[in-house]
Amino acid sequence: MNTTTWQKSSFSGGGDGNACVELAAANGRIRLRESEEPATHLHAIPSAVAHLLRAVKGSRP
Repeated sequence: MNTTTWQKSSFSGGGDGNACVELAAANGRIRLRESEEPATHLHAIPSAVAHLLRAVKGSRP
């Protein structure tokens, strides 16, 4: 049974068919997937995801 709860990005288009990034936490790791390919997951440790998010936020205009 799959009990993973996925959370869509706050930048998601809100169900209008656009792809978005989804995140879930499981077993001390962060799972990432693209909504159009839900069977494909990337796994990362929380500190790596935090570093990625800081870098992305820092590059905003």
